[in-house]
Amino acid sequence: MSSLVRTLPGSAPLVLDSPHSGVNYPADFRSRCELHVLRRAEDTHVEKLYDFAPGLGAAWIEALFPRSYLDANRNLTELDVALIADGWNEPVASDPATLAKVRLGKGLIWRLTDQGEPLYDRKLTAAEVRSRIERCWKPYHQAVEGAIAAAHARHGYSIHLNCHSMPAISSAYSTDFPGLVHADFVIGDRDGSTAAPALSQRICDVLRGFGYEVAYNHPYKGVELVRRYGDPGAQRHSIQIEVNRKLYMDEASLEPNEGFGRLQGHLRQLIEHLLATDPRKLA
Repeated sequence: MSSLVRTLPGSAPLVLDSPHSGVNYPADFRSRCELHVLRRAEDTHVEKLYDFAPGLGAAWIEALFPRSYLDANRNLTELDVALIADGWNEPVASDPATLAKVRLGKGLIWRLTDQGEPLYDRKLTAAEVRSRIERCWKPYHQAVEGAIAAAHARHGYSIHLNCHSMPAISSAYSTDFPGLVHADFVIGDRDGSTAAPALSQRICDVLRGFGYEVAYNHPYKGVELVRRYGDPGAQRHSIQIEVNRKLYMDEASLEPNEGFGRLQGHLRQLIEHLLATDPRKLA
């Protein structure tokens, strides 16, 4: 396994992954931005919020590389070819929906920060991009795919939670909804195409029972990792969970706040609930 991907095997039907919490900035990144600017792109502390999960039997996959270096939650075709100095001879996306993030500078290889600041004062070579894919994207997806397959083989079903965090207010270049005040949680299953809606609603209900404001499929429906591995007809359920950073951290200093322990306790209860839930028996 790549040294840029952390994997802990599980025994339960539950698989969790965190593609955006990595803090190991490779030497070949060579961004023009200072580290404190780049760090705003991280799903800060998400790996700490769920650090109890492997002890409950859930498989865990974590990207150690930063999302601004390579975004594992993007398809390989979501590439801004204008970033590449010597051209790209592999397929790239052409449909408007897939290209939405590329237009925002948030494709497979980021071009802009969430605030619209260019990451590079140079163009990348095709060899650089391919190296990032081989060292980061491929081993990450192999780990997620393998963990889900193993969970499904053991139990006849799998529940995959794709774990993220979001700013309290959407940044100008982060989504198609700049300035949106986010709910406490956003649960996404791509409009019921990557998980049984009853299972997604169960998650919403549990979180609302804790007193949180929960949105469903807006503004985040889930992207590549749930799209690629979710197949509810085959009892492979993939759901994206976005948690509002204001609940557990100071967005300016990146330090955990007094709400961290409370939130982590509720997440643990949610995971315990899912471990006791067989989606095949949900109405």
